[in-house]
Amino acid sequence: MENAIATRLYQPKLPVVSGTGAAIATLFLAWLALVLVLGARGVFEGAPGTPPLGLLIGLVAPLSLFLVGYWTVPSIREFVLSADLRLIAGIQAWRWAGFGFLTLYTYKVLPGIFAWPAGLGDMAIGVTAPFVLGALLRRPGYASSRRFIAWNLLGILDLTVAVSIGALGPLLAPNLYGTVTTAPMAQLPLVLIPTYLVPTFLMLHLTALFQARRLGEMNKTPLT
Repeated sequence: MENAIATRLYQPKLPVVSGTGAAIATLFLAWLALVLVLGARGVFEGAPGTPPLGLLIGLVAPLSLFLVGYWTVPSIREFVLSADLRLIAGIQAWRWAGFGFLTLYTYKVLPGIFAWPAGLGDMAIGVTAPFVLGALLRRPGYASSRRFIAWNLLGILDLTVAVSIGALGPLLAPNLYGTVTTAPMAQLPLVLIPTYLVPTFLMLHLTALFQARRLGEMNKTPLT
């Protein structure tokens, strides 16, 4: 029954969903263009010792729009619930690029207290993503398993910890970083990480969790 429900969950949805997907893709491209323009103008940079409001807005705004759209717009909700979890898990493999944080630490571009947890956390999710993908390919019902849910929660935790250290560290402990700070994260090209990539990966994790919950509910409902 579990595989039958999961198969039905992955079936193509109504035509309106494809139109919604095109609209969402357009919004993502517009969002990327906006981040590039604002980043080039230094909008995300702040004075030393001040809250990184620009970065926080760049992170929270798209996430808020995603959640509002999911809960209030039926076509967006249907699109999210019909997204291919195998593709979503595969995309997370790009988190292996977190190795770059360790490289930047080596060259004294970023402080170790930020680079190590951010880098290792991303690498852990990236390395395990192919195994999660393999599990989904072998058993679609894996999407409702505790392991799949835990993996997504850990992915969210990793991003949350990295953002918290980068944003709150300088405020709570001004001398924590020393001469090497996280200021480069507010400049191009690194600004793309907190304002574009992090929200995107969070949306992917949330999409997976929304589908996991839906699949779990369907498992409790007899097929008709």
